[in-house]
Amino acid sequence: MKLFLIDTHILLWWLCESPRLRPEIKNLIANPYNEIYVSSVSLWEASIKRALGRLEFDQEEILIAIEYGRFRELPITVQHGLVAGNLPRHHDDPFDRMLIAQAQVEGLSIIT
Repeated sequence: MKLFLIDTHILLWWLCESPRLRPEIKNLIANPYNEIYVSSVSLWEASIKRALGRLEFDQEEILIAIEYGRFRELPITVQHGLVAGNLPRHHDDPFDRMLIAQAQVEGLSIIT
């Protein structure tokens, strides 16, 4: 079994069956032998963009996909915060930094 953390766009593209989602990524997510995690930071990021009018999505659809689908919810922990703060400054996006930290702490491969 392989463990993956999907980022915000991958989650949204999966839910709306976007053609932008590459076939190999679709196969990874659909594979029942893989565990797919969704971070609370992704929903936070998407909700902010939605409130600003830069993104449209159905919140209920995401909640249903996480609750009843095969996605596993990944909350943010204190350790995640500490690791995110200590990452090299390659990238200043706080959401991406947290996803990277979560993947490192939890031993997940990130799909972005």
